[in-house]
Amino acid sequence: MSRSTPASAPPGAPGFADRPNVALIIACGCLVAMIGFGPRSALGLFLAPMTEARDWSREIFSLALAIQNLMWGAGQPVAGMIADRYGTARTIAIGALVYTAGLVMMAQVESPGLLYLSAGVMIGLGVAFCSFSLVLAAFGRSVTPAKRSLAFGIGTAAGSFGQFLFAPLGQGLIDGFGWQQALYILAALTVLVPFLGIALRGRSVHVPGAPGSGADQSLRQAMAEAFGTRGFVLLTFGFFVCGFHVAFITVHLPPYIVDLGLDASWGAIAIALIGFCNVFGALASGYIGGRFSKPWLLSAIYLGRAIAIAVFLMVPATPFTVLAFAGVMGFLWLSTVPPTSGLIAVMFGPRYMATLFGFVFFSHQIGAFLGVWLGGRLYDQTGSYDMIWYMGIALGLFAAIVHLPIREAPVERLLAGPAE
Repeated sequence: MSRSTPASAPPGAPGFADRPNVALIIACGCLVAMIGFGPRSALGLFLAPMTEARDWSREIFSLALAIQNLMWGAGQPVAGMIADRYGTARTIAIGALVYTAGLVMMAQVESPGLLYLSAGVMIGLGVAFCSFSLVLAAFGRSVTPAKRSLAFGIGTAAGSFGQFLFAPLGQGLIDGFGWQQALYILAALTVLVPFLGIALRGRSVHVPGAPGSGADQSLRQAMAEAFGTRGFVLLTFGFFVCGFHVAFITVHLPPYIVDLGLDASWGAIAIALIGFCNVFGALASGYIGGRFSKPWLLSAIYLGRAIAIAVFLMVPATPFTVLAFAGVMGFLWLSTVPPTSGLIAVMFGPRYMATLFGFVFFSHQIGAFLGVWLGGRLYDQTGSYDMIWYMGIALGLFAAIVHLPIREAPVERLLAGPAE
């Protein structure tokens, strides 16, 4: 086997440098990540018009998006298992159909229960089955180990660009057509995802004799190995904090900016700027993670978030400080994903990467659920977001510490060499 052949590829498959369709895989995967992540990242913009139109409290809308994050997380390991067994393209197609149906139904709901079903359960499961995590797993089996960190950064950057693109698009659609028609238009865009996902068809397989492949495993054995590894458990705890931060800010930063006395348009601009800056943050993270310690990189990212939030709360509220905060947080936003997914690939190989990253991501989405729901609940109880911001600072410091003991090394099974 040549040096450029990925360990997860079938025998005889070319590597990153000489594989003729790798550019198509990367391009289509990036478009899937962009469209899959884009509409749901703009849903916080619908909080004000929907709650006003339906006479709901912020907690009702917040709970719906909290359920969405929880269902996204709960569905992610299942989506990973299906993708690892039956292929990425089929899994993405299923997710896109559910995603589209959820957006259409969300535009029509008149009761909190149906909002929880559509915006919560359906969109959450839809995103789980067609989000960037499956795209990264497809990239992981398509490129060489030396290129994986950068490929993960490119895929994550594409998802961030979706946030950058869909935040102003969503606000423009709401202003131009109303929130209901805006949801219908976003639903129409998600119909493209199954067709783009065709380029990602295939699944990871074990290649006997491949360097670093070790012995083959069943899915149950892979899960037992992962949860018996301290680094994987610590990584799971740390990713909880990432979810708490990004979900709370995505949903509650726009109304928080209005509470500060600024125009609502600054909320959309801030969310867009976060997505734009994270394009560069994700690429930088992928590049740095391929050359330096991934655990230390993650610690630095979470420490930077805690400092950014603390400074934002101390300075006067102006358009400049809002944009400065959005820019810094954007650079640190999903820059956690390349080193997190990269550590999983380093420790366990790409064979069950979609499934294992799915379990880590479930922790991320539990944090997201709490960030979104507590944001709305504490606001309704206290009339302020201060308490949840302070929690974000404390959790950022916790995550900065918890990543330091993680060892960036393959498990013993991979170090033992190819199975006989």
